[in-house]
Amino acid sequence: MDTAQPQYDVIDQVEKGVLIDGKWRPGAGGATFPVENPATGEHLCEVADATLKDASAALDAASAAQPGWAAVPPRRRGEILRRAHDLLLERIEEFALLITLEMGKSLAESRAEVHYGANYLRWFAEEAVRIDGTWKVSEDGTARVLVTRQPVGPCLLITPWNAPLAMPARKIGPAVAAGCTMVVKPAQQTPLTTAALAGVLIEAGLPSGVLNIVPTSHAAPVTEPLIRDGRLRKLSFTGSTPVGRLLLAQAAETVLRTSMELGGNAPFIVCEDADLDAAVEGAMTAKLRNVGEACIAANRLYAHADVAEEFTRRLVARMSRLTLGAGTDPATDLGPLIDDRQRRRLADLVDETVAAGAQVRAGARMPEGRGYFYPPTVLTDIPTGARITREEIFGPVAAVQTFSTEEEVLRAANDTEFGLVSYLYTRDLNRALRMSERLESGMVGLNRGYVSDPSAPFGGMKQSGVGREGGNTGIDEYLEQKYVAIDMAPSSVSAVS
Repeated sequence: MDTAQPQYDVIDQVEKGVLIDGKWRPGAGGATFPVENPATGEHLCEVADATLKDASAALDAASAAQPGWAAVPPRRRGEILRRAHDLLLERIEEFALLITLEMGKSLAESRAEVHYGANYLRWFAEEAVRIDGTWKVSEDGTARVLVTRQPVGPCLLITPWNAPLAMPARKIGPAVAAGCTMVVKPAQQTPLTTAALAGVLIEAGLPSGVLNIVPTSHAAPVTEPLIRDGRLRKLSFTGSTPVGRLLLAQAAETVLRTSMELGGNAPFIVCEDADLDAAVEGAMTAKLRNVGEACIAANRLYAHADVAEEFTRRLVARMSRLTLGAGTDPATDLGPLIDDRQRRRLADLVDETVAAGAQVRAGARMPEGRGYFYPPTVLTDIPTGARITREEIFGPVAAVQTFSTEEEVLRAANDTEFGLVSYLYTRDLNRALRMSERLESGMVGLNRGYVSDPSAPFGGMKQSGVGREGGNTGIDEYLEQKYVAIDMAPSSVSAVS
């Protein structure tokens, strides 16, 4: 594996302070925290460690800017997003390298993330001018009913480390389009990409105070007071379900508008009539995209008993050929995990499963040397009720189980508190529709290992979240409906009897 650590100009070009009211400045406490390269464990730079004072100043700026920003014409808001989209694509190599350096994924995947994140900005640029309302005659004819939609107000956006450009873009895009101001708290591990994205939005014309950035290594003391502040009107969070539950409890105090994109435990079902070549390709995408560190990653692989061994054999062959290494190496297929804590958690989960009787078909041995690498791993003969089937794996580990009937696999697939996404491979149209309807998840990948698209509503059922991001309904999360009842004087013309 490539463990060299050259100096990259792209790091030097990124702002490393807090962004408040259009100005980058050091954190109020003067403290910083390190950002490291997960491929080597080495230090990339120091970033301002925001305090509650910084966060409060950011909310002050967002609150002050809200009335003026809400009054900006929708076309103008959309033009800012479209310019930001264009700038991102002009600088795709710089952004891809930045993502790879602080998050670890390969450059190819990072380039794909830049395109994906930029497309959210373009999508919501187009949605900005489509915010509509209704006008109707009241039921009894005595009034006219006007329904308008207006910005919800200042938002707190909390984003994860696994997609450091796409996840902020997916939240910032609709907020800008709707006319909302924002305070963004990026993940501690990956604050640089968010800062660079903010720079592009400012260059595109976003006014001061609309977007404020507060990186911090101690999230709770910084965000909780904001959540309880009555000036904040909206909280959007992407992350784990336990943290989401905590944030929802805090938001309850002020009945804060929330949208939550939380954890997943995605089943990946291969029926006996599936195209196995397609199923294996889909499994590679669904399992290994983003090094497996994705809420939509396939977590439980179910293969019908008639094809399970052949499917597993092909999957093992494909995963065993992957090259593990630093994402900056063009030969790399699979980069490192985000940090040592994540790698140790994954290794413990695999070791526990194997100790309970699972069979290792590939991988399961951590490589020596620097960086937080874990090999692509395939396990079979998974013990009933194993923790690996109940928790998000969040890594390149495929746990394959078998099933015999449709009812059996549907029962197993739905036996979880999560309901984000399911994957289903079958060539029977009736079965495809029948099972898709019965799978308890907000999204289904039917003969497809990837489900996220800016034009589609992304989100889950049960404890996988509240609300949707993207699609025609994504902007609704940032808008309030207002009903105006307009009294109409009785007509002097008598009604026709």
